[in-house]
Amino acid sequence: MAEIHPFRGVRYSKEVVSDLAAVLCPPYDIITPQMQGELYHRSQYNFVRLEDGWELPQDEVSDNRYTRAAATLEQWLEQGVLKIDEAPALYLHDHYFTYRGEEYRRRGIITCVRLEEWDRRVVRPHEGTLLKPRNDRLSLMWALQADTSPILALFEDPSRQVASVLGTQERGDPVISLGSVDGERHNVWAVTDPVAINQLSGYLVHQPLYVADGHHRYESALTYQRERQSCSSSVLRDEAFNFVLMELVEIADPGLVILPPHRLVRGVSKVVLGGLMGGLEALFEIEELPLDMPDVWQRVDSLLADETTGVRLVLFGLTEGRLLVLRLRDLDTACQMMPYFHSELYKKLDVSVVDHVNLEKLLGLGSGGKEGVLAYTYEGQDAVGKVLSQEYQLAFLLSPARAKVIKAIADAGDRMPRKSTYFYPKAPAGLVFYRLM
Repeated sequence: MAEIHPFRGVRYSKEVVSDLAAVLCPPYDIITPQMQGELYHRSQYNFVRLEDGWELPQDEVSDNRYTRAAATLEQWLEQGVLKIDEAPALYLHDHYFTYRGEEYRRRGIITCVRLEEWDRRVVRPHEGTLLKPRNDRLSLMWALQADTSPILALFEDPSRQVASVLGTQERGDPVISLGSVDGERHNVWAVTDPVAINQLSGYLVHQPLYVADGHHRYESALTYQRERQSCSSSVLRDEAFNFVLMELVEIADPGLVILPPHRLVRGVSKVVLGGLMGGLEALFEIEELPLDMPDVWQRVDSLLADETTGVRLVLFGLTEGRLLVLRLRDLDTACQMMPYFHSELYKKLDVSVVDHVNLEKLLGLGSGGKEGVLAYTYEGQDAVGKVLSQEYQLAFLLSPARAKVIKAIADAGDRMPRKSTYFYPKAPAGLVFYRLM
């Protein structure tokens, strides 16, 4: 079903940029204003200038963050800062990182994938999107004529055929071997062997791909494709804009770490907050855990990791010094509080219960919450700390989503609530990218 293609990757020249660690940057959606400034000053060639450039007060149509990025790209190509590989390739990427003291390796294939409309079910989403990020990526694609960072997508390899081919490709020298960048390491091999490429293409063509991270980028690429096609009198099937840059990771890869985006809430009135416990008691069994209990975080992690007890959440901020473990008792009533068109599987997700029942119904925040009221963090202790510091009133701690559940939701044609998953860590932008021309 999925059609992958090798491409001539654009990457930094070792002759000009000797310290690759200084020029990589995170993908646009996690770059904060402070981080953006630090990246600009880290190197004159930092990729942030293309991925997420500064927005200035005097910006106008002819001079803005997108036109400056385009000018920078052309300048770097002319100066040899960036080079285009001579031979089309698939890029094998080993991403090493540490999470909670344990080292992981996530193995991916950076490749071009033929764009397909969602309804064809070749590429399957699992989360919804917002208009603003889609428009931002679309504007950047038109300006650069390039995909600057790959979408993360998942595939299945039960017979280990893909893994076997990739194993033969890591025997040579990597084209990129990067030590430590913010505690992470990277090795990248250019796979140019036609036999290996045909084998990988053949294995993957029989199955769908599941978008893990990058829904906005995929939808922007679809819009860009439609707009380019409408501007062309004749469109060839293999035009560059008919493809999008992806990094494909096997769904059972041991390095596929998925964190839960815990919910942080503020701006709730005293009246609403005062009635919250009664609403919770009608739906949930509630157990209290003292925050100063010696093994409290081991207990919390164990509770949230347990898949046998149905929906379970942890709430902090309602009872001083105590975490409240919430186990959903009345699933039928909870399901009635959710939009009717969602699947039964959707309605049983922890994140669906939190967003629709706790946030929308019990706290009255409405669909998606209010601007500035809702925030997210990926570590439970950080969430509790933000409540203790009175930055937020409540913290809802969620269980991490499993890859198999994400697949099942996508297979059902449904989408999880926004901010349901966080694939950790995000691959950096600037290792290798794709020109749409």
